[in-house]
Amino acid sequence: MRFRANQRHASQEEQVESALLRGESMTPLEALKRFGAFRLSAIIFNLREKGHDISTEMVGNGNRKYAMYKLKKTRTSGVNSRK
Repeated sequence: MRFRANQRHASQEEQVESALLRGESMTPLEALKRFGAFRLSAIIFNLREKGHDISTEMVGNGNRKYAMYKLKKTRTSGVNSRK
């Protein structure tokens, strides 16, 4: 597959942010499979620093538990603004 030199690809953080803004929940395994993101918790940290209100729910069965992240609400300003 060939790409144009000026074609820009979304970063893993942008892809996770976009999924959460669409109302999707996200687990570390889903982030790895969909976006190749090994450290979803670091991405969530950065998105929280940007002002997103993201909930964490610990889910799992038996002794295995993992985090599931979901956007509670969007930021009040600057969601669509990029500079």
